Amino acid sequence: MKKLVIIPTYNEIENIEAIIRKVFSLEGCYHVLVIDDGSPDGTAESVVNLQRDFPDKLFLIRRSGKLGLGTAYLRGFRWALDNGYDFIFEMDADFSHNPEDLHRLYEACADGAGVAIGSRYCNGVSVVDWPMSRIIMSYFASFYVRTVLKMQVFDCTAGFVCYRRETLETMDLDDVKMKGYGFQIEMKYTAWKLGFKLKEVPIVFVNRQSGTSKMSGSIFGEAFWGVLRLRFRRFNRLR
Repeated sequence: MKKLVIIPTYNEIENIEAIIRKVFSLEGCYHVLVIDDGSPDGTAESVVNLQRDFPDKLFLIRRSGKLGLGTAYLRGFRWALDNGYDFIFEMDADFSHNPEDLHRLYEACADGAGVAIGSRYCNGVSVVDWPMSRIIMSYFASFYVRTVLKMQVFDCTAGFVCYRRETLETMDLDDVKMKGYGFQIEMKYTAWKLGFKLKEVPIVFVNRQSGTSKMSGSIFGEAFWGVLRLRFRRFNRLR
C-alpha cells in the first residue's frame, strides 16, 4: 500500500528538514510531498537539497505566492491520485502533529474508515502550550460545527488527517469552496455526507516551537460563514 504525507509550507526553514527526516525514519515506507507557496526563507531549496538523499520518495511542488492551505492540499490530493497512492495524509511541518501517530491514522483507515482524524478533543482537551484563548476558540469552533452540521466529530478543524484513496476519488475536489481554516471542515463534512466513515484517533497536539503561526482572523471568518452555507449544499459523487 502506497502512503503519501502531504506537507504544505510557507517559511518553515526551521522545521522542514527535521520533519522530513523524522517521517522517513518511521516504519511503513511513507513518501512525502512538500507543497511550498514561494517561501522567501529557503524552505523549498532545503527540500531540493534533501531530494539528493531521498530521490525516490521526496517530492516538491513549488507555487508562487501564498495561495491558501486548502488549494495546497487539493493540489496534493490530485497529485497523489495521479501517482497511485492508496492512503493520503495531511500533516503540518512544525511538529505540532507527532509523526509517530501517522501509523495510528493509517491503521484506522486500513480498518475501514474513509477518513481518520487526529483528534485533539475526542478524549477531553489534548493540547500543549496553546494560549487559553486559542484553545477556547478552537474547541468551540468544533462545537459550533457539530451544532450546525449535525456531524458528530469532536475536532472538525483538525489538520492531521488520513484519507483512503476511494474517499478522495469519490469527492468532487473541484467543488471544494473554502481555502483556509474552513477547508478542513468542508472536507470532513463532504466525506461524511457521501457516506464514508469518519474515525477520530486521539492525539496530543503540541504548539509549534519554531517559526510562526499562519492563523488569521479572516481565515476564521471564512470558516464561520462557510459552515452555514455547507448546511444547505448538495454534494456530487464522482463514483
